[in-house]
Amino acid sequence: MATSIAANAWVDPRAHLDEEVEVGPFSMIGPDVRIGRGTRLLSHVTVMGRVEIGADNVIYPNAVIGGEPQDVSYDGSDTRVVIGDGNVIREGVTIHRGSQKEDGLTQVGDHNFLMANCHVAHDCQISNHVTIANGTLLAGHVHVHDHANISGAVAVHHFVTVGRYSFLGGLSRALHDIPPYMLCEGAPARPRCINIVALRRHDFSRETIDCLAAAHRLLYRSKVDATHAVEILQSKDQMCPEVEELFEFLSGQQAGKHGRGREMRRAA
Repeated sequence: MATSIAANAWVDPRAHLDEEVEVGPFSMIGPDVRIGRGTRLLSHVTVMGRVEIGADNVIYPNAVIGGEPQDVSYDGSDTRVVIGDGNVIREGVTIHRGSQKEDGLTQVGDHNFLMANCHVAHDCQISNHVTIANGTLLAGHVHVHDHANISGAVAVHHFVTVGRYSFLGGLSRALHDIPPYMLCEGAPARPRCINIVALRRHDFSRETIDCLAAAHRLLYRSKVDATHAVEILQSKDQMCPEVEELFEFLSGQQAGKHGRGREMRRAA
């Protein structure tokens, strides 16, 4: 099936579009753009700068991908956006190019769902199977790991890491790293319980869920320090791989500044 470009769309002749790409009415594609097979730009989509979009994505009206980073120190250097396969990017989503401060790359993986009016700032890294609901704002350098779920109107501070299978409740303000497997909410967001819905939905075993629940009770209800909590969990044979991952994440979190493990350059 040939590429389909609406008569009133504008595609720079230097852009590379694979077969079966659809470019809808009033869309604009810049010269340094590559779009993979089967991706559809429904209408009024703008793709600018050096952007690579994979296969079978659906991009809805008024999305803007590849705009310059909203960083006053940006000097016009050659930075990129890379988007994988099978993503749904809804109305009004903005995804900005990387800055020169990190890897010069903003990246979205595979099979993610970005709902209307989300903002993905410069140097963000979104992994796979992530859902981000309406109006959520990711500041620069945020990393979101596999299967994380972020509700609507959430603000995520720069350099925050959102762990695997975590859930961030609506209207939350994420100032610190969000631990894997936890349900967090509030301003600032704090772990309230384990993300039991996601764990069951993804077929985690009953034993794993019980071990994570025990770790949560020790860390966030009883306020036991991490070293002592590990000793207790080991004595009860509850240090499964997922709990080990949780404690490794928390150790890295404390290596940064203000509970943001990746903000190493500013750590005291």
